[in-house]
Amino acid sequence: MRQKGFTLIELMIVVIVVAILASIAIPSYREQSRKGRRADAVQAVGDLQLRLERWRAENPRYDSTGGISGTYPTIANSKYYTLGVSNTSATTFTITATPANEQTGDRCGNLVVTESTKPTWSGDSDC
Repeated sequence: MRQKGFTLIELMIVVIVVAILASIAIPSYREQSRKGRRADAVQAVGDLQLRLERWRAENPRYDSTGGISGTYPTIANSKYYTLGVSNTSATTFTITATPANEQTGDRCGNLVVTESTKPTWSGDSDC
């Protein structure tokens, strides 16, 4: 009489194959999630940059001193990035998006843009 079923060796081979596939799929999934969050950071930085440009069109400076007309642009942080504006003067500003929460430790680092440059990542050059 022949028994039906799998041997322990066959089951162990299946477990090893599943483990190998998982070790490839999980990091790839995480990187794709981070990539999507980076797109949100680019959008948030671009939006803040446009609001600062609009402010500058109506006022003599990028900062909020002298000749103020209207409400100075506010910073709206996202769940995954903290936005900051620095180096504001009559002619300059720097916006920095710093990774936060699940995005902390992202290989791309901070997203930085100034009044005269396009957004660039401070980390990996492939971002």
